[in-house]
Amino acid sequence: MTSRFGKLPWLWISVLVFVLDQATKFYFEGTLRLYQQIVVIPDYFSWTLAYNTGAAFSFLADESGWQRWLFALIAVGVSAVLVVWMKRLKRDETWLAIALALVLGGALGNLLDRMLLGHVVDFILVHWQNRWYFPAFNLADSGITVGAIMLALDMFKTKKSGETVHD
Repeated sequence: MTSRFGKLPWLWISVLVFVLDQATKFYFEGTLRLYQQIVVIPDYFSWTLAYNTGAAFSFLADESGWQRWLFALIAVGVSAVLVVWMKRLKRDETWLAIALALVLGGALGNLLDRMLLGHVVDFILVHWQNRWYFPAFNLADSGITVGAIMLALDMFKTKKSGETVHD
């Protein structure tokens, strides 16, 4: 039997992702100059400050500014869908609740940046020597990615009866 609120109590994970994301962005914006790098693990990992006006991997970042509102609208719509989805989850769907909460917290963290600043603040830089660089990202992106991986795993790891095997 599902409670009236479904898995909404798991929203504390969303709040945690959101708060940690905003706190780290605030810290790195106050500490680093744009594109400055602080090497943490030589040839592999650095802190840097970068702004992304686009979506993942700077998709549409070179556009005139309309993409800010498109991505904000998408984030609001996705966030609403995630909350409704979480509310409708059954008692045994904890894995899905955690996945959705991670995605929601990340989406809201990047949405706030986009709305207040006009860009998303990124500060994590993974690279290999000076030859290959993964696009800079942040904790919100990490929450979205981990949540999406969990959702994908849940899709592939189901019993024949349709019940998830994670819970």
